[in-house]
Amino acid sequence: MGRKPDDVIRFRDRETGEVRTEVVMAEKALRFLHVHPKGRKLTDLVLRHLTPNLLYGLYQRSARSKRAIPSFIASLGIDASEAERPAGDYRSLDDFFTRRLKPGARPLDADPAHFVSPADGRVLVYPRIENGRMSVKGSRVTLRELLGDAERAKVYDGGSAVVVRLAPPDYHRFHFPESGEAREAEKIGWHLYSVNPIALQAGAPSFKNKRQVTVLETKAFGALLLLEIGALGVGRIVQTFRAGPVQRGAEKGYFRFGGSTVMIVAPPGRLVLDEDLVDASRTELETFVKMGTRIGRAGR
Repeated sequence: MGRKPDDVIRFRDRETGEVRTEVVMAEKALRFLHVHPKGRKLTDLVLRHLTPNLLYGLYQRSARSKRAIPSFIASLGIDASEAERPAGDYRSLDDFFTRRLKPGARPLDADPAHFVSPADGRVLVYPRIENGRMSVKGSRVTLRELLGDAERAKVYDGGSAVVVRLAPPDYHRFHFPESGEAREAEKIGWHLYSVNPIALQAGAPSFKNKRQVTVLETKAFGALLLLEIGALGVGRIVQTFRAGPVQRGAEKGYFRFGGSTVMIVAPPGRLVLDEDLVDASRTELETFVKMGTRIGRAGR
């Protein structure tokens, strides 16, 4: 059992420095499913499994869901002008959810010594993973559990990590944070709990969800582990890259409808995270960042 969830979710907007309150999609349902005893039982028995999530995803990809796009944009405060196409051109809610952005909407930091965010989202950073353990919004996770590989976990013990939580209003494509040689993505796990702080604080084992791990060999940062973690309502993680040489900022893939998380684990000493993110993360205050912006620099 986790701690009692906070009444509101706050995050820091890095561009303005303002601390804002997050608008949570279907918040009452989320609290019921992860906090109320009957809801927790329903989630454990039924909803965390793939079939209900896949059926939910199929509906969101159907033409009938298109009518929900205007209210989805308005209720969550999405800047639809950034989207590649006008909102009315999308075939379904999921089609809009997985939208690409207009060229230039996310300028890429090109300094080779800088490390950039792989996605839009709310970030927590961990300068050093002590004894292979992390605590994310009250949810404890070990590298061994996360990676599904005890030997690999030993290699990254003492390393650093970045956790980027993508909320429903966010741009849901993820990108390579650095150029290098990417291996094929490895699939791990199959459960699908929510990754929202409400669920994490209530004790949901969200970092054991259905997830994929890609090894990215880089010159500046060593062998990075890039993880995409599915969530309640996310039936699919879609990889669009091909194994082999990749460029910083190139699209890696996208999440189907729902909230989700991207995580990066770096070897010890190879990634120095920006101090403002470290300071905010000490109090578990997430910071909203955009894809392609600096979040750290190369270590040795």
